[in-house]
Amino acid sequence: MKKKLLMGLTMIVVMGVLAACGSKNGNSSEPAAAGPASSASASTASSDSPSPSPSEEPKEPVKVKIGVTGSDGETWPLLKKKAKEKNIDIELVEFSDYTLPNLALANKEVDINAFQHLAFLSQFNVEHNLNIVPIGSTVVAPLGLYSKKYKSVDEIPDGSKIAIPNDPANQGRGLLVLQQAGLLKLKDDVGLYGTPDDIVDNPHKLNIVPVVAQQTPRVLPDVAASIINGGIAGQAGLKLEDAIFHDDPKAESTRPYINVFAVRAEDKDNETYRTIAKLYQEPDVIETVKKDSNGASFVIDIPVDQLQATLDKLIEQIKAEKK
Repeated sequence: MKKKLLMGLTMIVVMGVLAACGSKNGNSSEPAAAGPASSASASTASSDSPSPSPSEEPKEPVKVKIGVTGSDGETWPLLKKKAKEKNIDIELVEFSDYTLPNLALANKEVDINAFQHLAFLSQFNVEHNLNIVPIGSTVVAPLGLYSKKYKSVDEIPDGSKIAIPNDPANQGRGLLVLQQAGLLKLKDDVGLYGTPDDIVDNPHKLNIVPVVAQQTPRVLPDVAASIINGGIAGQAGLKLEDAIFHDDPKAESTRPYINVFAVRAEDKDNETYRTIAKLYQEPDVIETVKKDSNGASFVIDIPVDQLQATLDKLIEQIKAEKK
């Protein structure tokens, strides 16, 4: 009897030990008590919106400072809005002097500037030993030939007087306009600063009369036609459509007068800056430029490599002239 009782107790102990081991190995059909880790898993599983990974978090807007010499009108506010949609925050920094935006760019006070044409930039680079380069074109303001007496270039009689501005840049460009109009021919290597002495063919025997730029509209009653730049023409109440001829924004001879977005050479491949330049070429921006300039400025899209080639050529010419 005692043996049977002892054997029964032994079996109970063994079965208890086996049951305990099974529970420790996770083979029990009963769920284990929830600890801290299990609570976290349950919380994550029941969450409707899991926390985003760092790569999914919104990026901070890229801030870009652009040096300008005027921001009136609708163009810049529109460009800023369009850039904002690309996560680019544009800050305009206005300057009252044409030399300051390039110096600010060189000193890293601004990231880009947009105020100058290639002819100006080439001179500035040479004079200040800088390497500022274009990353996109903006506008060109055609230079017009105006007349109170004739409605077309073909009507201008032989021997007529044609007034042109007497300052070097506008005089040289004015002569190029007359060449584009088919009124005369300049020597091949005239460059940007031609004078009447550089005329090699004058089939209509025109009398070219250099006058102070501000006087070019006032002499209209006394000449057959006058070359008048956009700003002065506007002040005189003239519109571009009043001109009987103006230079072609896409002509090679006009290329030096194309305005550009400019950056330091080390930033020429910056995708953010290039995006801003591309936004300038979109149709709604083009319309605001036309409105802001009263039709006197044309947005023009010239490939960057062509802009750089023009700049390099201008710099070479300036350096050659200085020797």
